[in-house]
Amino acid sequence: MNAITLPPASQIQGEITLPGSKSLSNRALLLAALSETPCRLHNLLDCDDTRHMRNALSQLGVKLSFSDNFRQADVQGTQGCWLAPNAPLFLGNAGTAMRFLTAALCLNPDNTERANIYLTGEPRMQERPIADLVDALRQGGAEISYEKTTGYPPLTLHSVPLKGGKITIRGDISSQFLSAILMVLPLAQQDSEIEILGTLVSKPYVEMTLKMMAQFGVQAKWQGRNIFIKSGQTYHAPADYYVEGDASSASYFMAAAAIAGEVTVHGIDQYSLQGDRQFADVLAQMGAKVTYGTHCIHVKKGEKLQGLQRDHNAIPDAAMTLATLALFAENYTCIQNVANWRVKETDRLHAMAHELQKIGASVVEGSDSLQVAPLDKANYHPQPIETYRDHRIAMCFALTTFAGKPVTLLDPTCVNKTFPQFFSEWQRLTS
Repeated sequence: MNAITLPPASQIQGEITLPGSKSLSNRALLLAALSETPCRLHNLLDCDDTRHMRNALSQLGVKLSFSDNFRQADVQGTQGCWLAPNAPLFLGNAGTAMRFLTAALCLNPDNTERANIYLTGEPRMQERPIADLVDALRQGGAEISYEKTTGYPPLTLHSVPLKGGKITIRGDISSQFLSAILMVLPLAQQDSEIEILGTLVSKPYVEMTLKMMAQFGVQAKWQGRNIFIKSGQTYHAPADYYVEGDASSASYFMAAAAIAGEVTVHGIDQYSLQGDRQFADVLAQMGAKVTYGTHCIHVKKGEKLQGLQRDHNAIPDAAMTLATLALFAENYTCIQNVANWRVKETDRLHAMAHELQKIGASVVEGSDSLQVAPLDKANYHPQPIETYRDHRIAMCFALTTFAGKPVTLLDPTCVNKTFPQFFSEWQRLTS
């Protein structure tokens, strides 16, 4: 297996311009594909997940042309009138692509006969639950079949128009399910009401989806716990749309600055659409010095880094960064209400606990929480870190280089999922 060894780091210093957000990039690609007006997308992220999305959209009849190494795209949408591809759509382990397209491909506004569409992915994708989204879509009139294991991809989507209507969906598994169905219901045949059952996880991601829908000309309204969507709406893409920098990717560099140095990250600020920009607030609460500028955030090491106990359900991706940052705090840290880590690229709760324990950290894994004590350097024994083909685990463990010894990360190309240039940027700022 391939590996990369990062040298010990004593400080981080400098500026970084963030690549485009994966979450925003795939939403923007889909919303542009659903629009009746052409759109030029700027600062798209070029990574595995967006590659799977753009390849699938091309096979479905969306006209796409790219420039600037795939960071700019001209999109002419189909308004949900998809062509049936000649082969199964392979979506790798791209959760947003699988979930968003499962919903979007239930649209058939012209009620035309077309072949069924088959969605599949890597073995891990076939272990990631999708039943709650499928159940919700079936309530809206979709016809979807499981091809292997009930509740999991691969799926076959049949050419039946999505009607809409009253739909209930659990909110405690993945916010992507709700975001997926939200983006397509404005093009359904009937007005729709979504009732969210239980606790809504990662609510900022749903709010981000609603704000982006509005930017593309479509409205949905909260009323209590329910969301109402009028049918007959049409997506009108802006002529130009700029994708914000990836706030989750920013977390690794901001956390490093909180440990030892100072960094300015460009591409996000306190008004960003992404919930993970709140990670800067977490750092300030822990004792780092955080200031906001226009499209940038500056983080500098404070006197001490204090651990904390906090509900991180709203920012689960950035909360992973806290698990390794906690090694450098003055007291223990408890990351609470992150049960949805278990249905991500891997079981992140178990994986983070196991890899932290392996290097000598004191960790308690709960059913929906992770408690991490400050690292006792006398017990620190660096070992190769298994990344589980999970980009965020690889990037989180780069922070352990501040413990004064090299760290070896297995399968480092997993960062291609969201941040192919991560290691070169990390070494530039820490060398």
